Amino acid sequence: MPAFEHHVFVCHNSRPAGAPRVSCTADGKSDLHTCLQQLSKEAGLAGRVRINKSGCLDQCEHGPVVVVYPEAVWYGNVGPADAEAIVQEHLVGGRSSVSASPKSASTQNPARIGGRP
Repeated sequence: MPAFEHHVFVCHNSRPAGAPRVSCTADGKSDLHTCLQQLSKEAGLAGRVRINKSGCLDQCEHGPVVVVYPEAVWYGNVGPADAEAIVQEHLVGGRSSVSASPKSASTQNPARIGGRP
């Protein structure tokens, strides 16, 4: 079985209203997941990159969260507008997304929240 070059997990967890922790998807849908799939296909990565929905990745305060393996790079506060940077810079270009990483995870801007050096 051929291995994927990258495996991308997009948190798809949804909690009920009033839950003590926030959810990565408020309505159980993931525009981010769909956007990453479409952009990776358009970039010619079909069969080389796998984009999956995941359950809770336990980084709720940084959500929506995306993690890219095998590098174990975590992106927080990611929106559909950041998906292109992740696909082009990380999945195609082979480096962590500069556009989706330098900002503080405590803001509403995307942030790289972890990963291997």
